[in-house]
Amino acid sequence: MKDNAPRFGMVAGEASGDLLAGLLLAGLRARWPELTAQGIGGPRMAAQGFEPWWPLDKLSVFGYVDALWNLRELLSIRKQLGDRLLRAKPDVFIGIDAPDFNFGLEQRLREGGTKTVHFVCPSIWAWRAERVEKIKRSADHVLCLFPFEPELLNRHGIAASYVGHPLADAIPLTPPKAEARAALAFGEQALVVALLPGSRRSEIAYIAEPLLKAAVLMQQARPELRFVMPVAPGLRELIAPLVATHAPALDLALLDGRSHEALAACDVCLVASGTATLEAALFKRPMVIAYRMHALNWWRMKGRNYQPWIGLPNVLAREFLVPELIQDACTPQALAREGLAWLDDPARYARVQACFEEQHRTLRCNTALKASDAIAQVIDGL
Repeated sequence: MKDNAPRFGMVAGEASGDLLAGLLLAGLRARWPELTAQGIGGPRMAAQGFEPWWPLDKLSVFGYVDALWNLRELLSIRKQLGDRLLRAKPDVFIGIDAPDFNFGLEQRLREGGTKTVHFVCPSIWAWRAERVEKIKRSADHVLCLFPFEPELLNRHGIAASYVGHPLADAIPLTPPKAEARAALAFGEQALVVALLPGSRRSEIAYIAEPLLKAAVLMQQARPELRFVMPVAPGLRELIAPLVATHAPALDLALLDGRSHEALAACDVCLVASGTATLEAALFKRPMVIAYRMHALNWWRMKGRNYQPWIGLPNVLAREFLVPELIQDACTPQALAREGLAWLDDPARYARVQACFEEQHRTLRCNTALKASDAIAQVIDGL
């Protein structure tokens, strides 16, 4: 490796991974301006000079059913990618989340002499503790987003560092509400609800409809409400027909991307469980967390969780700061009821915003610098 030009292999498997990897690459490039990075990724990574050999949407599946439908293609891509990386011999391979795809790839690369880093500790503290052994075989080092994770991994002999969350650095402590509203043509006094149904096709299929129907009910109760829905790249053709079918008269602005503007502008949001819940918390926006999935996926997951919370803001708080409506509980009526409740309880609204600010300060610790320090130590064999 040239001192100023390490070579990285990287894989991100969905929009949230692309977001994290793009922020990480920006920090790595600040340290090593001439670095090269190749593998599987999306537009945010490409904006940092990443060379995608496959687009990330090839890996954007959710749950056992989706994975089974796409298993042959996924295994073929992983085999081809592994072959190519073993020939290229990067200084480090960094797997960004996507553990079901990345762990097998990381193990193969590690056995072939490539150092491996996994960015984002899998939620072994929430469910699937058996992944600990996979992590141990696959990763030389794990970069952890949350402060309680390194100690848990260290107990199992896995090297890990707490690096904070890059979104906590990227999102300002005081959200730019006025600027976002001006950009989206919302008035200063408007009551705005953001709808975030997820960034994967399978999520849209299960979650968009109840969110749209809930929005219709909310507008019937409060006609002054306005709605905004950021749409992940490539998903507008899925969303638009659902809006036309389930909410044709809704005062709704569909955005191509721009989720951070939508969160900054809104007063409350209905949001699919995942990284977007943390983003909403960092923007200090009260939320209702929603999730639905294929019945087989739900059956496999049900009863395997180790704690009562699913949403990241609740996990960090160790309490139900915000409502979680999962699977059968994720009805339009319940979503609308819980969404409106935030607008009718100023004291509760203020309390949750204060909790979110505390979480933001905890997670804001210059992730790019800490992560690049840890990766430099892996490269140097420390």
